[in-house]
Amino acid sequence: MTHRRRSVHTRKEGGVMASKWPARIAGGAAGLANGLFGGGGGMVFLPILSHWGNLKSRQLYATCVAVIFPVCAVSAAMYLWQGGMDWASALPYLTGGLLGGWLGGKLYGRVSTKILKWIFAAFLFYAGVRYLL
Repeated sequence: MTHRRRSVHTRKEGGVMASKWPARIAGGAAGLANGLFGGGGGMVFLPILSHWGNLKSRQLYATCVAVIFPVCAVSAAMYLWQGGMDWASALPYLTGGLLGGWLGGKLYGRVSTKILKWIFAAFLFYAGVRYLL
């Protein structure tokens, strides 16, 4: 009787077996940032995934959004459960965020990745300066 052994810790990428631990660590870092700061998991995850992942730029952005959505949902649920959320204050931002997310999704593929990288870098710089001041 032959048993197939299924490897939980490796996957095949470009013919090379790679550890899944960097992905798990990146996800943990993104979740931790989201939980501690109320956001920012994508800012942590994007550079890590761009380094370890084998994705094209557009796939990279889409993958980050797909991963961050459930991470944000878990963080929001924890804040809600602990009584740290004010729905009246959050609603206008939620409405604008949903509209902005829809518009960004519609523009996906229409803006060059070079411009997206510059916009993301400018946003990170702006956010960093604002947090320091």
